[in-house]
Amino acid sequence: MKRKTIIHAARLLCVLALAMSLTTAAFAADPPEPVQPSPCYPTAVTRSEDGGEIRKMYDLGPEDNPAGISRSDFEQEGYHYTLTDLLKQELPANESRQHTETVSVNSKSKDMGAVLALLPQTKEFVTEDGLAGTLALKLDTVNVEVAGYGSATKSVTATRTYPGLADQDTQYIPKSISDNGHSLTLQTVNWQTEGDGHFTAVASYSGSATSSYVKGYTVTADYAGTVSRINLNKVRYVAIFEGTALEPVAPEEPGDTSDPGLTDPADPTTPVDPTDAPTDAPTSEKNNVLPVVAVVVVVLLGGGAFYFIKRRR
Repeated sequence: MKRKTIIHAARLLCVLALAMSLTTAAFAADPPEPVQPSPCYPTAVTRSEDGGEIRKMYDLGPEDNPAGISRSDFEQEGYHYTLTDLLKQELPANESRQHTETVSVNSKSKDMGAVLALLPQTKEFVTEDGLAGTLALKLDTVNVEVAGYGSATKSVTATRTYPGLADQDTQYIPKSISDNGHSLTLQTVNWQTEGDGHFTAVASYSGSATSSYVKGYTVTADYAGTVSRINLNKVRYVAIFEGTALEPVAPEEPGDTSDPGLTDPADPTTPVDPTDAPTDAPTSEKNNVLPVVAVVVVVLLGGGAFYFIKRRR
């Protein structure tokens, strides 16, 4: 009777060892990763003039999952943006509104006839959020401004005659003159003999003149009209991000190459011995080792029971 009891105990230990090994395999299997929703992309993005707010609009269909809308912080043009609200708007089946669009073109002339030739009476427009329509030119908004000025330099010449000179001496000839507001300097002198023995000097002067001219004109005008679109079971989500101005990064002091991981938090100037770094193993590794140790212990106990039975026989 005692012998049968020992045999049953040994069999029970073997069953426990098998069960522990299956349990270890079950614990070793990784849990399935959750399915990530497909990312959603905005159909329009607007930013306030001061940069304090950005709104991203998403027009989603029935098959789109709004969980794919990005909610992460981001940085743009010196601001750090954080999501503060996500609004849901039901879009009407037919959406329309009045819209004004300002256009700008370049013109070589300020003549209104030439300017209007550059501006068609109607234009097709599509807004940032996808509404389309035909807009008409508003003539009372046409404005023409000078786009810029240029300068040009040209050569200026003049001739002066000085008769009745006793000698062919240039001391009697002015070395510079003013002609129509331009300063000219003497270049050459031609002498002519008069009948009474006097001389006539024909002096040539030259200089430069700079003038400005208009490079061109900038024409602006408004087009206005109705824009619309048809929404097919669309739902609009508006993600509102509030911006905070980033502080300028202070330049790093030269020579400061200390490793922040090798300094004492209490005293940053005191280096820390790398041998004192914590050496704790990850918790997941400890949890994986414990089932293996249990299996080994059960197997050893089962082997010892079989050995004991064999000795009794």
